[in-house]
Amino acid sequence: MKKPLPQIDPGASPLDEAFVEKCATMAASASYIDSGYYRTYNVKRGLRNSDGSGVLVGLTAVGSVVGYSMMEQEIVPVPGRLLYRGIEIRDLVRGFQSEGRFGFEETCYLLLVGHLPTADELAEFSAALCSQRPLPRGFKEDAILGMPSPDVMNKLARCVLASYAFDANPDDISIPNVLRQSIGLVSRFPTYAVYGWQAKAHYYLRKSLHLRVPEPGLPTAEHILCLLRPHGHYTKLEAELLDLCLVLHADHGGGNNSTFTTHCVSSTYTDTYSAIAAACLSLKGPRHGGANLQVRKMMDAVKTHVKDWSSDAQVEAYVKKILDKKAFDRSGLLYGLGHAVYKVSDPRAEILREKASQLVAEHPSFRPEFELYQKVSRIGGRVLQERRRTSNPLPANVDFWSGLVYKMLGIPTDLFTPLFAVGRVPGWCAHRIEELNGNSRIIRPAFKCILPPKKYIPMNERGAETTAAFVPPNAPIMD
Repeated sequence: MKKPLPQIDPGASPLDEAFVEKCATMAASASYIDSGYYRTYNVKRGLRNSDGSGVLVGLTAVGSVVGYSMMEQEIVPVPGRLLYRGIEIRDLVRGFQSEGRFGFEETCYLLLVGHLPTADELAEFSAALCSQRPLPRGFKEDAILGMPSPDVMNKLARCVLASYAFDANPDDISIPNVLRQSIGLVSRFPTYAVYGWQAKAHYYLRKSLHLRVPEPGLPTAEHILCLLRPHGHYTKLEAELLDLCLVLHADHGGGNNSTFTTHCVSSTYTDTYSAIAAACLSLKGPRHGGANLQVRKMMDAVKTHVKDWSSDAQVEAYVKKILDKKAFDRSGLLYGLGHAVYKVSDPRAEILREKASQLVAEHPSFRPEFELYQKVSRIGGRVLQERRRTSNPLPANVDFWSGLVYKMLGIPTDLFTPLFAVGRVPGWCAHRIEELNGNSRIIRPAFKCILPPKKYIPMNERGAETTAAFVPPNAPIMD
């Protein structure tokens, strides 16, 4: 007999919809700010300069993202580069793959400790990760199965917050204690994610519940596949490809939204679990880590509406419909193409595409879809270049290819972004350690209020004209 779906008990009566709609209309009016104000006061919206480059707000020695150079105060696009602690990502990947090793554990050590580990250091670190994998007694039943969530990223953040209660010293922000907490989180994130998905599949999707007991001693990628698959079987190439995904997601400098969130929250000197949970929920957004899920949905729409996948003309016609807000989600966005920093190429996407082609050779049934992705990437980048009048086609980013890779690995769509988080945890933790290590100052940028002063009006003097939401006038023109 199938278990009934969870019933949501709000504990209180639902709000009257008409009341909410009325208040929302006034709130939207009161919160609207004419875009001219941002130009008038030279506000860096999204912490971006007028040329699209990021506002310099911090320094880091963890990761470096290079997509352009500045010549005579103009952006000059260059092939993308990603460096972890100064080491080129291609060199790092080529190094561990040529020696027949999984690379995620080595990458975690590099980001957290600051240098490439020796064989003995890597063995010691890997053993430390494995020792932290078992969940506390009752955690699985209470924090995961006892509170299933329709969204795995929310469950992931709640598992991180729940970990606070099982830490004997949660608020100590000394570097040794934060490093201890970081190793624990890196170790347990995969289990949180997979068990969170399995709880959703059981309680919300009415699927059988499979919770495999982790096998001791497995590297992270194999640990995930072993937990995720009911039979626990996987090929070496599948594990290598998942390991590569984790390595490529491990860090992306200090300016991406979730890592900046880590810096921002850590600057308050709050606990590690609060900072990493905040980063997790930042990553959930479709403008950030959730973009890989949007790519998958967009490509499903392309597959449905393009009858001949081999036709450039049909693919281009549908891509233009998406950009014209006449197809897919009507947002006018081509998800997975373009990047805030990379102007010519995203090295992560290139590495992932190359490795994915190996899996296609092993599983030829994936070839038509793989070739369609390449076609959309090529045509979409060119069409965007024409419409934006840029000098280079917009490159595919890592989100474009990671969704296809996860699908090829049989990973459920709901785990796409959580696996991004699994890979990014060591980067978040390394940036947290950096924020706490001596030069920290609480992050507190300025916001300018554009409302004029107003007088308080006694209750018996208020009327419709005084309670209407105030809409600021158009921005003044200032020389």
